[in-house]
Amino acid sequence: MTAHQARKRFGQNFLVDLSVVDAIVRAIAPKRDDVMIEIGPGLSALTAPLLDQLAKLTAIEIDRDLAARLRQRFPVDRLTVVEADVLQVDFTQFGERLRIVGNLPYNISSPLLFALVDYADRVCDQHFMLQREVVDRMVAEPGGSEYSRLSVMLQYRYQIYKLFDVAPEAFDPPPRVTSAIVRMIPRDSTRLRAQDEKLFASLVQRAFSQRRKMLRGVLGEWTALIPWDALGVLPTWRAEQVSVAGFVGMADALVAAGVRG
Repeated sequence: MTAHQARKRFGQNFLVDLSVVDAIVRAIAPKRDDVMIEIGPGLSALTAPLLDQLAKLTAIEIDRDLAARLRQRFPVDRLTVVEADVLQVDFTQFGERLRIVGNLPYNISSPLLFALVDYADRVCDQHFMLQREVVDRMVAEPGGSEYSRLSVMLQYRYQIYKLFDVAPEAFDPPPRVTSAIVRMIPRDSTRLRAQDEKLFASLVQRAFSQRRKMLRGVLGEWTALIPWDALGVLPTWRAEQVSVAGFVGMADALVAAGVRG
């Protein structure tokens, strides 16, 4: 079989360091009957060791040449290959209690993370390799420059843990950045929830749209509707100073004032 040339338009960087592969599989800890979905299997660096421990696996691959290689290498009763753009895939087709894993292409990582939020009720956990900068933003706490809209929206829905870094040399071709492994566990039904989640999302987006500005300057007509003192949030703060709970409180106060998402 001829060597596959990595395609820039798909953001392909193939994991080749077997010690890193082993560390990732140990972190995932697959069980035989898990319903596991692998995003971007590529040259099957993770696919093969995962299948050593799983009864079957579903892989989503956009590159038709790589999809064909996967079908040739693995029996159809063990590996189901979904040849598609993962951003267009409806994950409800895979059932419940999903475990989602993958080395995510950097060029779609943020849009994909947001898209997967819609399926969080069906998911047990997610383990992804991402650009380290993205993972640092995902786990960032209020008050730092890395704390962002991504931090708030993902922490609202998941418990997120950064596991370990992966050097560029672990890939072929090596990316220009360091990667990291992240674990995401959806919060259960007891989680803190905004009364109007669409409004909550709009509030967070607006607050971070001009992150150098004070909240009172960026929230416009909403500023006068928020009981700042009662929430323990100051209108002179910037978005990066507000916790997830603070944003939920602000959004609920707007609902109480008659605002809708």
